[in-house]
Amino acid sequence: MQNRAVSRATAVILLALTSVAVAAPAINTETLLNDLIDLQRLTRLPDPSYVTKQFSSWDRATQSPDKDWFANADCGHYLRIEEKNGRKEHVMMDAEGPGVIVRIWSANPKGTLRIYLDGSDTPVLESPMQKILGGDLPGMPRPLAGERSKGWNLYFPIAYAKHCKVTSDEGGFYYHVNYRTYPSGTAVESFKAADLSRLASKIEDIADRLNSPRMKVPPPADRVRKLYEVTLAPGAKQTIFEATGPKAIVGFLTHIQAENIETAARAVVVRMTFDGEQTVECPIGDYYGTAPGLTPYASLPLGITEDSTPDLWSHWWMPFARNATVSLENLGDQTVRLNGGVSTVDYDWDDRSLHFHAGWRQEKKVPTRPFTDWAHLECTGQGRFVGGHLHIQNPVRGWWGEGDEKIYVDGETFPSHFGTGTEDYYGYAWCSPARFVHAYHNQPRCDGPGNYGNTSVNRFHIIDDIPFTKSFKFDIENWHWAEKTYTNRAAVSYWYARPGGKHFFKPITRDDVKLEDMPKPVVYKVKGCQEGEKLKIVEKTGQGRTEIQDLTGFENQFSDGHHLWWTHGTKPGDKLTVHFKAPQAGPKRIEVGLTKARDYGIVQLYVNGKKAGEPIDLYNDGVIPSGPIDLGTFELVQGDNKLTVEIVGANPKADKAYMFGLDYLLLKD
Repeated sequence: MQNRAVSRATAVILLALTSVAVAAPAINTETLLNDLIDLQRLTRLPDPSYVTKQFSSWDRATQSPDKDWFANADCGHYLRIEEKNGRKEHVMMDAEGPGVIVRIWSANPKGTLRIYLDGSDTPVLESPMQKILGGDLPGMPRPLAGERSKGWNLYFPIAYAKHCKVTSDEGGFYYHVNYRTYPSGTAVESFKAADLSRLASKIEDIADRLNSPRMKVPPPADRVRKLYEVTLAPGAKQTIFEATGPKAIVGFLTHIQAENIETAARAVVVRMTFDGEQTVECPIGDYYGTAPGLTPYASLPLGITEDSTPDLWSHWWMPFARNATVSLENLGDQTVRLNGGVSTVDYDWDDRSLHFHAGWRQEKKVPTRPFTDWAHLECTGQGRFVGGHLHIQNPVRGWWGEGDEKIYVDGETFPSHFGTGTEDYYGYAWCSPARFVHAYHNQPRCDGPGNYGNTSVNRFHIIDDIPFTKSFKFDIENWHWAEKTYTNRAAVSYWYARPGGKHFFKPITRDDVKLEDMPKPVVYKVKGCQEGEKLKIVEKTGQGRTEIQDLTGFENQFSDGHHLWWTHGTKPGDKLTVHFKAPQAGPKRIEVGLTKARDYGIVQLYVNGKKAGEPIDLYNDGVIPSGPIDLGTFELVQGDNKLTVEIVGANPKADKAYMFGLDYLLLKD
């Protein structure tokens, strides 16, 4: 009896030790760094599970689809403002744990960013927001953070066991904070400032890999490649790959040759079937993350090389249990030659494994009014959303992407991701046409001038993927500055789902893949004026920044489609002085055209030091030209004269950013 009791006790101890040994390790900074480059983990339901949500500065006037659904004053809204140690702190995020911040974005980061964890009154991170988001904080290097095309992004994971609060001691900025929340009891080790030095070599290695994702985050070395080469006449289709499982496609390489590459890349449709379900149907160029044509860029999962016959490469993992096929069909009017390879590795398929999906939809001549929500993806089942690509054809130079993203998970009636602008979702800002490339988000193409023509943008949710257990819906508002025009829109969505999930995509037709020709942009000019953006700046006080901004595309257009923009830190009392020319001395009437919007100030103008009329209120609920403003008659000298702008306040309804825009100045007899 005694020996049996000892044996029973020993067995209990051994069982307990075994349980400890197999328990999941705690989630911490080191494990989360792996998520930044691990495409394989996206092929299974997360374990432990989590939800991904977003705090942002979206316009709180938005209440429901029936009340201010497209309100656009998305700057400077916070959960609350707290008084702490004699300063004001604008609370951007306040969330119970366990969880992890996976992305912070801003268009105009301001003040000192503070991150408080687990109820502590001492921030674990405290530094100027521009320094943290700009990649200048030691330990959080580029490209884990950085500014691209005026958008500031931080992708460094910040874990917390119990609670997280994020603040800034200065207001008046746009922001997103994306974060995961795990089930209560999940073992999470909170981020510590010491992690940055302790893990310095790993952080630098991850940053290096993300700077060269194709070469430094390749598929497994033991992959097996099957080559293909096909010539597709108009209407022809052919299967280029077949395999039995369990395996995973980890590489899909394509080269395209045709007389017209842009139309060929849109007209050839790739379809993939896994375990009897077709989960991919997409124009092949769009599938690789840019359109139209083959614009070079490199992200973590997809890219196109800069060669005469470029490599189109995909590193998404696509697992299957029994079988898989890949086929191509030419829906265009020209013969297209394609070759490349499909690479596979062995894969352990289980009840958490997911099929890869890529769906494409397009809509032509989408009117800019009334505002609408344009759907990118609607699907049901269990899975993860991992990103998308958007191609816009814009027939005017004005900004097409004022619309916010709205993401609904598992039947939400109000989106758990509510953004601040299309370019903000894709990681840039201020409708910038500048091209940029990053492992997670890109603007490979923006034709211009301004935002005219073809624009191609993408974003890949790798560490910030969005799991769903029942359904997923992704919309972006169709919100264009121009009231009487249209856009052509085409979008690819990438997601993973358990077998049996459904989606809203329809079969692609010949009409769908025909590219539209864009009319030439119309440029409006005030005859005989001096363009504001071309005037020489001779004096500027305060912290504000001046630049040339494209503003065409409105019913009443701005002269030459631009204005001189004074913003980013302007405040009452600041002055800006520019030179304008007079061909001869004598009296002249002066007319100016200014810009009005929600975040513009009240200004007083002066000509050669003399007050020009009364203060001008530049507030308007939406961007419009002011129309001609007569400043009166002034004695001018031959050559250079001075126009001075003083910011004196803002309308009570205005967002207090105190911006100013000078469209033109016109001298009259």
